[in-house]
Amino acid sequence: MPTFEIGERDFLLDGRPFQVISGALHYFRVHPDQWAERIRAARLMGLNTIETYVAWNFHAPEPDQFDLGGRRDLGRFLDLVAAEGLHAIVRPGPYICAEWDGGGLPAWLFAADPAGGTAGPAGGSAGGATGVRRHDPAFLDAIGTYYARLLPVVAARQVTRGGPVLMVQVENEYGAYPGVPDDERVAYLRELVRRTREQGIDVPLFTSDQADDEHLSRGGLPELHKTANFGSRSPERLTTLRRHQPTGPLMCMEFWDGWFDSWGQVHHVTAPETTAQDLDDLLAAGASVNLYMFHGGTNLGLTSGANDKGTYLPITTSYDYDAPLSEHGAPTAKFHALRAVIAKHAPVPDELPGDPAPAPVVDVELGRRAALADVVHLLAPDVVASSDGAPTMDALRQWSGFALCSTTVRADDGVLVVDEVRDRAYVALDGDPVGVLDRTTHVNVLPLPRRAGTLTFLVEDRGRVNYGPRIGEPKGLVGPVRTATRLLTDWEAAPLHLTAAPRLLGDVAWTAADPEAPVAGPSFHRGTFDSVAGADHFLRLDGWTRGLVWVNGELLGRYSAEGPTGTLYVPGPLVRAERNELVVLELTGAAAPRARCVPAPDLGPTES
Repeated sequence: MPTFEIGERDFLLDGRPFQVISGALHYFRVHPDQWAERIRAARLMGLNTIETYVAWNFHAPEPDQFDLGGRRDLGRFLDLVAAEGLHAIVRPGPYICAEWDGGGLPAWLFAADPAGGTAGPAGGSAGGATGVRRHDPAFLDAIGTYYARLLPVVAARQVTRGGPVLMVQVENEYGAYPGVPDDERVAYLRELVRRTREQGIDVPLFTSDQADDEHLSRGGLPELHKTANFGSRSPERLTTLRRHQPTGPLMCMEFWDGWFDSWGQVHHVTAPETTAQDLDDLLAAGASVNLYMFHGGTNLGLTSGANDKGTYLPITTSYDYDAPLSEHGAPTAKFHALRAVIAKHAPVPDELPGDPAPAPVVDVELGRRAALADVVHLLAPDVVASSDGAPTMDALRQWSGFALCSTTVRADDGVLVVDEVRDRAYVALDGDPVGVLDRTTHVNVLPLPRRAGTLTFLVEDRGRVNYGPRIGEPKGLVGPVRTATRLLTDWEAAPLHLTAAPRLLGDVAWTAADPEAPVAGPSFHRGTFDSVAGADHFLRLDGWTRGLVWVNGELLGRYSAEGPTGTLYVPGPLVRAERNELVVLELTGAAAPRARCVPAPDLGPTES
């Protein structure tokens, strides 16, 4: 029977020392038809292991749902890892961060009534949950259900059963999570260990924390192997880790070889030669490593998270991460630099992955239009009335995306003040634009026209916070909404079912649009194009402002003129030879209803 153990100095694979040289590749950020080629590229760079998080909310959009098919087929992904001759590390959370919506924690965990009848963990003053990531019975019961559905998939593929899985993580960077007493931390982690083992996981368990004394001392247990996360000064960081893991192998579980991007910021890059030197120092010390990321991929749909350390910064659709393998699967200069380092310490195949051909160039005219106001009945059939304040998106059970809220104003109301908007709201009076409320720029006041009418808020959740104490906060219009003269109390609200918008709109909702004329949002625009079936495409929307894009019914994600990203990646498996459908929801306005597919990605300007 194969074995993987933690020895006095080394990891031991079948009793022999084994240096883990791993790379992060998240199955949920890659089209499943591309999993095999991405895994193969990892082997060709010299990696012997693939690591992946598991995003709980990706599999469980509602408490009574759990999906392990298609894009969510973790078992198939792990089988492909094994077929390539590689090992695997699985990090199931329950919290993962990963710049993913809510850090992977389902938003329904934080609702007052998450399962339609049983109260969940309570909300904190900042919107975060006091019971989540703690020894809270409701949270632990939810984890127990999650583990019972997920972990048998992992257990069946452990190395001890002839599969690829070497190790499984318990929690994630728990030492950085504030406000939990040490005794409760210990009780919580031990309960996670118990529930993990209960599902048949018998390979080594570990924790990972940032490489400083405070986090490492708070984030683990004496009986669990500690690993550290860092991206520079490897000898110093390993010394810190050794203080907290006095025996056994040292491992950097997240070797940050790049960084993520946020809307309105620059595109982050790191020098390949600097990263290569830090990796060389780490491997020369005999430590094991997991490159975070080997291949970043894409935050498809509405899955990107956000950070808020005083300023709310949502994550871009691209999760290229300046990783060795680019978002579209091309080996980069960093790929070759790190491969050369790995070759000094371990066998590396002679073969190299090829460079992708330039993507097809296609001009797309979006000649059909549908104003959101004209089709809202198709997208928001479930209207809720509230005699109190505006319902939050969570109260509407809208865990991501958009909601529509409306109330009436009088001619003497004068000004609109929203206590807090999470995260953006497009405000109109009888269909005429009034302005935009925005969390990032701290705009929560707008002047109102001096006339009575229906005031409508198109509210956008731009990504749930994935790190820190604001995890779990509700979305929408939060707190009182008032004017110069009164509190606004009588509301109607509805969630917008936008993920499936092209299907819901059908063929009857569209009217012809002038291909040369500017367009006003919020409105949908549709066109078709022929191209090369199966080829990756890079979509530019120059002249558009912000919104969502679908190709052949699949929601690619958000775009925004604020950058840095200048193109959206269209995975080749989504593209057919004829009559590809492109649908754009423009929220503000565009110079003309035209788009263009270009030969190469544009991830935006970098720091000079």
